[in-house]
Amino acid sequence: MWYADQWKDYELLDCSDGERLERWGSRILIRPDPQAIWSTDRRDRRWRAYDARYVRSASGGGAWDKKNLPEAWQIRYGDLTFNVKPMNFKHTGVFPEQAVNWDWAMEQIRAAGRPVSVLNLFAYTGAATVAALTAGAAVCHVDAARGMVQWAKENAAASGVADRPVRWIVDDCAKFVAREIKRGRRYDAVIMDPPSYGRGPGGEVWKLEANLWPFVKLCAGVLSDDPLFVLINSYTTGLSPSTIAYVADAVFGPLGGHAVCGELGLPVSANGLALPCGAACRVTFHDT
Repeated sequence: MWYADQWKDYELLDCSDGERLERWGSRILIRPDPQAIWSTDRRDRRWRAYDARYVRSASGGGAWDKKNLPEAWQIRYGDLTFNVKPMNFKHTGVFPEQAVNWDWAMEQIRAAGRPVSVLNLFAYTGAATVAALTAGAAVCHVDAARGMVQWAKENAAASGVADRPVRWIVDDCAKFVAREIKRGRRYDAVIMDPPSYGRGPGGEVWKLEANLWPFVKLCAGVLSDDPLFVLINSYTTGLSPSTIAYVADAVFGPLGGHAVCGELGLPVSANGLALPCGAACRVTFHDT
């Protein structure tokens, strides 16, 4: 498991009975998490003295019970600054477990010793984009949701990298990649964080189990002649890290790539254990 254990502005305080108790800067949130199937005695008083709690509805969805919470605030991870905004579906705009991947991608870019171009697909609010820009790469950021791309621009500005070489694209990721291949544009690294299910701006339906294989094959065509890495994230419980590794090795192995996959995890302060938070696959094309 790859642990995101370098945070100072985020902390997973405890988790039990399908919920997380989290500290985001100075704010305490309680959010649902289906992985937390165990029970604890919840001794931490912040289970009762929280700033906001996301409560699921019996009819589906849910809403925030806000006691004391601003519309938005900022947290930092090293040189990166993110705008946290609790959204309708329990999310905050930041997936803290991804910090271990931001660190890894930044290390790859800085160690390359050459200019690096990164294509970030399903790029959401741009945490990986900001990390790559901070490390010195040029980035093409693609997401189907205009609001998420605007949020990513705000994160880039907050992190002081808005003036770096970046393209902000609102588009269906598969269609964009296909057009980039036809245009002859190539990238040294590809980051993708595809949803389990989603719709593109034109109503295109995306299901990870059905679309991951053809999409990863498509993305092989947008890599440069000297690729650096590919990073694939998955939050779909039905896809194990080994399954994603098989896909990645089958597609990128003939190009000289080697895939290493594992779970992402967040350390839990209450007991020293780790909460599983999805899977990641890292493909490298060099010997380091």
